[in-house]
Amino acid sequence: MPITVIIHVQGGDAMVGEIEDMPDPRANYITVTNVRTRDGKSVVYIDRDATRVLFPWHRISFLETLPSEEDHEEFESFFRD
Repeated sequence: MPITVIIHVQGGDAMVGEIEDMPDPRANYITVTNVRTRDGKSVVYIDRDATRVLFPWHRISFLETLPSEEDHEEFESFFRD
């Protein structure tokens, strides 16, 4: 199941995309699919036909992971009427 991330690139706007697994800290880059702006539009400097984008780590300030459906645990709460 893909993990949705917000990619904060140095000197640019943040982008949203999906990664398959958490990145390896020893890797030089991360592979991201379905890259788009935060409001869902296409990124102007990435071709529309591109299926994967490789971002080098030295250009990334940080990544944010967004919760998936699996991360939302259902629990019972008790309410008093």
